[in-house]
Amino acid sequence: MDRIDKNILHWLQRDASLSVAELAEKVGLSSTPCWRRVQRLEKAGIITRRVALVDPRKINLGITAFVRVRTNRHDTDWLETFAQAADRIPEIVEVHRLSGDIDYLLRIVVPDIAGYDKVYKELISSADFADVSANFAMEEIKSTTALPLDYA
Repeated sequence: MDRIDKNILHWLQRDASLSVAELAEKVGLSSTPCWRRVQRLEKAGIITRRVALVDPRKINLGITAFVRVRTNRHDTDWLETFAQAADRIPEIVEVHRLSGDIDYLLRIVVPDIAGYDKVYKELISSADFADVSANFAMEEIKSTTALPLDYA
């Protein structure tokens, strides 16, 4: 990946709705070579998808909970059951397996505490957990989907 590819990624991470002509102008290429590079980045799996980012507050999802999950089971059957349950619950927008004393970290978005309680009850009925603890975000200081490109 050269600096032009990184520049293409830089701009697409900020605005995937840019036309090929606009993107080409920003990266200093003509449209056809720019489009070929974008296609190559997609084919290589570097660009995995293009999405619209939605403001959660504007669709009544003003509460973000970070949920720490511990389990006493560390087998593939448990993990499959847990992963399927998390996939079925749309309010769970991220699941990360961690090192250390917490096994999984979930990010959950809901309209209110009652909404969280509903998700919590659905989650704990889906798999065996040793502990499920939540923290609620009071303020969002930084949120970005743009990845740093210095390491590419």
